[in-house]
Amino acid sequence: MKSNQKRRLRKKLYLGEFAVFGFELSGNLNLETEDNYDSWLDQFIEFIESRNLCMGGRGDAKSFSAFICSTRRYRSVLDEDREAVRNWLDSSGTTSDVVVGQLVDAYYGEANDIQSVG
Repeated sequence: MKSNQKRRLRKKLYLGEFAVFGFELSGNLNLETEDNYDSWLDQFIEFIESRNLCMGGRGDAKSFSAFICSTRRYRSVLDEDREAVRNWLDSSGTTSDVVVGQLVDAYYGEANDIQSVG
């Protein structure tokens, strides 16, 4: 993206070299109760936070979906983070049909083509 905006404005709007990337994920869970889900979620959050990541999403004992991004300002999730999350979910023994999306702009989605502020 070639922008005529000044560096300070690009930074304020998380554009160009200041864009922040994250990814979506979803899957099915094979858990018996909501208490089992709470326990699984606590373990997953602990893993996510150990990588300096955060997430927002929803779920229950049968399925989950979330968006993962970095806890650090102006930092993006890396492909290594995506792979580590996928491996953790695969090794948990309670997930199936896990889909880990590609990196996307966390503020503007895939289409980061905002050229000017109006």
